[in-house]
Amino acid sequence: MSTAVIHDPATLPSDDNVNAYTFCVELKGSQWFLQKGKMIAYYGRIDFNGIGHGRLDRLMRTSFHSPLHASDWVVAEGSGKMLLADRAFDVNSFDLADGNLTIRSGNLLAYQPSLALKQSIVPGFLTLIGTGKFVAASNGPVVFMEPPIRVDPQALVGWADCPSPCHHYDHSYTTGVMGGVRALTGIGGASGEEHQFEFAGAGTVLLQSSEALMPEQPIGTVGAEPGVPGSHGSAGAAGGHGSAPRLPGQLGDLQRRFGL
Repeated sequence: MSTAVIHDPATLPSDDNVNAYTFCVELKGSQWFLQKGKMIAYYGRIDFNGIGHGRLDRLMRTSFHSPLHASDWVVAEGSGKMLLADRAFDVNSFDLADGNLTIRSGNLLAYQPSLALKQSIVPGFLTLIGTGKFVAASNGPVVFMEPPIRVDPQALVGWADCPSPCHHYDHSYTTGVMGGVRALTGIGGASGEEHQFEFAGAGTVLLQSSEALMPEQPIGTVGAEPGVPGSHGSAGAAGGHGSAPRLPGQLGDLQRRFGL
């Protein structure tokens, strides 16, 4: 029988994985941005302050530009070691070197302030720009693919240094027998064989090793602003229309996040 490993501050790694599901961030009088609810334990003297905390205004001006997500994030600062995890999903760190990466907002757990976080034009995603380290979760190990490629939307974690994707629908699948049955009954849902995201140009696409999304959490709700994809409320009031109709097969939260 194997013996359980018992960690202490000296044996925990610095800015590295403890195991496949837990990551250790070391703070040395420094700061990290952290999504709420992802810290499971820490050693040392670490303070957690909300994004709206007054003395963090200068840091916000350079490193956080996503009002929709402001209530979902805190700044950890001080000295010690902090453990991050997300519901036993795979957790890994990635390094950006003067680059840009767009990632599903629920998958991003933490990042260094040397990176600037911005709202992506694609609802439900955030963009990191600059040089630094970030920590992300995924449903299974992440694989890296080179465009041009079409991917199942539910397997997509993000993309780096390449244009945003476009929607691709398989015409023969959507107009065939199964597509007709789904359109009439809603049974069968949407699949990666019918609908993909298409990437072109240079860059890297990040995929999780599963077609099942990490369960959604209520973060980064798209507000009611005219002209904002995925927004509900203003456009309907202005144009006299209700919320956007659901696609056959009920794409659910994926539909909301991509403004379908």
